[in-house]
Amino acid sequence: MTKLKVCDIMNEYYTLTNYLHPKVITYAMEDYLEMLYRLTLNKENITITKLSKLLNVKKSSCSKMISKLENINLVYKNNNLLLTNKGLKIGKYLYKRHNILTNFLKKINNKDFKLEQVEKIEHFIDPITLKNISKFKI
Repeated sequence: MTKLKVCDIMNEYYTLTNYLHPKVITYAMEDYLEMLYRLTLNKENITITKLSKLLNVKKSSCSKMISKLENINLVYKNNNLLLTNKGLKIGKYLYKRHNILTNFLKKINNKDFKLEQVEKIEHFIDPITLKNISKFKI
């Protein structure tokens, strides 16, 4: 039996932030991208004002986040806010993830379903678990 050294075990641990966001996108960015994708599906004109109201954030905070999303090429401005191809791909996944979790939790919680629970879980669930949840006949 191979004996593990403490340094080997220590290399397996990360902070919660590192587990959540090993890449560039934060959970706040995910919320923005998901909402932008929803509005895109509805073919709505998307403005900072509209987006900030829907997400219940200040216009100034919304504007700062949009700038961050522009800097990583997920959003661009043309009279309205638009998702880039990469932003659309991520937004589609986030929207699908939200719907899978919503349907699953509605099914298992019935009258006790709370959207807040979906909003919290969706940022922490990994793609494999999400895929397995989606296989349930709901």
